[in-house]
Amino acid sequence: MVKIGVLGLQGAVREHLWAIEASGGEGIIVKRPEQLEEVDGLIIPGGESTTIRRLVDKYGFMDELKKFADDGKPMFGTCAGLILLANNLVGYDEPHIGVMDVKVERNSFGRQRESFEADIAISGVADNFSAVFIRAPHIVEAGEDVEVLAKHNDRIVAARDRQFLGCSFHPELTNDHRLMNYFVKMVEESKSKNFA
Repeated sequence: MVKIGVLGLQGAVREHLWAIEASGGEGIIVKRPEQLEEVDGLIIPGGESTTIRRLVDKYGFMDELKKFADDGKPMFGTCAGLILLANNLVGYDEPHIGVMDVKVERNSFGRQRESFEADIAISGVADNFSAVFIRAPHIVEAGEDVEVLAKHNDRIVAARDRQFLGCSFHPELTNDHRLMNYFVKMVEESKSKNFA
């Protein structure tokens, strides 16, 4: 069984743990940088990206998160987590972790009161996935090697770049675990390669 960490600084941490466990993985809340050594994959949940970044810096996570990515371990960013993974942010000079070859715009679907649900098709995952958008970002541009997995109203809302997966919405807020299943499989494949 793969161990998947959920960065426990802010956001829907418990809901991600339940989704991991429903998908056959073992979920662990990561609150200290050294815990990253114990997990095979990592989820960076939604929340407020600038707050998460402040906490990442405060608790000394940044170098360890970059090392985790360099080691080839899978990472999944949901909503604000996608913003942290992106290597280019609209209106900002510097990315956060900056490992995924996408350009992301924050709050591009409006404010909190404009939150909504939409059925979307996610390539290789589901023809009809109920996606919950809350102050959601979207991917403005994706690098040539990035696989676009889903769009909503012509905006890219899910993509994969090597071992990095990102989405604009909150898959953990529904009982549909197909996208989490997809990530758990990514982690299983990565782990079996590392042991091969």
